Amino acid sequence: MGEAGLYNRGMSAPAVADEILTKFEPVIGLEVHVQLGTNTKIFCSCPVEFGAPPNTNVCPVCLGLPGALPVLSRQAVELAIGAALALHCQINPFSRFARKNYFYPDLPKGYQISQYDQPLAEHGFLDIVTDNSHKRVGVTRVHMEDDAGKSVHDGFRDSDHYTYVDLNRSGTPLIEIVSEPEMRSSDEAYAYLTELKQTMQYIGISDCDMEKGQLRCDANVSVRLRGAEKFGTKVEVKNLNSFRFLKMALEHEIERQVELIESGGRVQQETRLYNVDSGKTTAMRSKEQAHDYRYFPEPDLIPLRVSEHWLHEVKAKLPELPSDRRERFVETYGLREYDAQVLTLTRETGDYFEAAVAVSGDGRSTANWVTGDLMGLLKAAGKEIAESPIKPAHLGELVALINKGELSGKLAKEILPKMFQTGDSPSVIMDREGLRQISDAAALEKIVADVLAANPKQVEQYKAGKIAVAGFLVGQVMKASRGQANPAAVNEVLKKALAG
Repeated sequence: MGEAGLYNRGMSAPAVADEILTKFEPVIGLEVHVQLGTNTKIFCSCPVEFGAPPNTNVCPVCLGLPGALPVLSRQAVELAIGAALALHCQINPFSRFARKNYFYPDLPKGYQISQYDQPLAEHGFLDIVTDNSHKRVGVTRVHMEDDAGKSVHDGFRDSDHYTYVDLNRSGTPLIEIVSEPEMRSSDEAYAYLTELKQTMQYIGISDCDMEKGQLRCDANVSVRLRGAEKFGTKVEVKNLNSFRFLKMALEHEIERQVELIESGGRVQQETRLYNVDSGKTTAMRSKEQAHDYRYFPEPDLIPLRVSEHWLHEVKAKLPELPSDRRERFVETYGLREYDAQVLTLTRETGDYFEAAVAVSGDGRSTANWVTGDLMGLLKAAGKEIAESPIKPAHLGELVALINKGELSGKLAKEILPKMFQTGDSPSVIMDREGLRQISDAAALEKIVADVLAANPKQVEQYKAGKIAVAGFLVGQVMKASRGQANPAAVNEVLKKALAG
């Protein structure tokens, strides 16, 4: 079975062939680097600023100059602790920084300050949902480290290729989140990374903007025969800079390894890169072992101690996690799980919804208006919900007016865009444009009388036993009232008029 027959080489993420998954089981673990949302770098006071002119946010510490000493940022530690708590990790009261030695042109010290055998946090988990099935994925560890600089590759000039080094990123604070190898498909890996990103954004740890390098992912993947206990030889796929490419790279790598095994070959432990254009992974280097980095304790930093008091302070500042909020929305407001997921995609969306419900008193109807009509208007205008011209209290008022029978659903759909354009409340718009729902019996009796007089044929049909024609007459009343008539009151008045 050749590679060309196994997967689509286009840009879409192909699914692994069913016959492969029947015989083989993928084993996937992710190593995710998240940039902490600090004001300054982790070991110096240089600002963290995306897009600054090259090599302007630098100092002797992040340049790695001899004699410069690092000083650990308290803000970075607190954000790292918050992230670990959100992943249900055990925070170690004692952790230590270590030097991880390797050479990169954009790593001026010649080593990275990281954590090795004594990380900040361990033994956590993250719950994910795929195709309505729930799964818990273990988190092995969360540790802190500083980032390297950035190599900027220029095009060819007179047959010469230029590479420049920008050290503005050097020293940017990161956490590395290492999962257990418990994901069994590219869909599960995609769901894990999605949930992880949402959680970090939700609690304010990081913006997780992949285009700015604030979220980066490496994947460890192997395959084994179904039912086997021993893992296969793992391959690391580096620098997956989008969710889509993560899925595509895993699909290809699973099939590459299966084909290799099926043809009598052996999978080599190595690091590979995913080529977007070819849809393939290609060998980068043989996989390093821990001893290749010559880890040893960082001599310029004292061990990090996290007291119970400090841990309690950080924990008290954490907002409700998105997974907990989803569960509460379902239980408290009776929402469908899908709606709860949409409403908790961002913290701002959940806050907007709850502020609107506080006015409307109706969770389900409010959820429908937020996830449907409001999000449609926001998308068309290219706005986020935090920028919505419609205040949550005004949306809640709209839902309450419908529930009280003072506004029909049809009229509400006309009023909502006007609210979006003006920022006015529904009551203000209704009064200004004469859009109040007509519930007064006397007013409705006059409209009904006019409609019956204009449609004698349908009246005779109704009296002859064709009851369904009443629907037509109701429609004519609603049309005559420009949709302002209260439908329930119309039915009542019409029934009496026809009976008389």
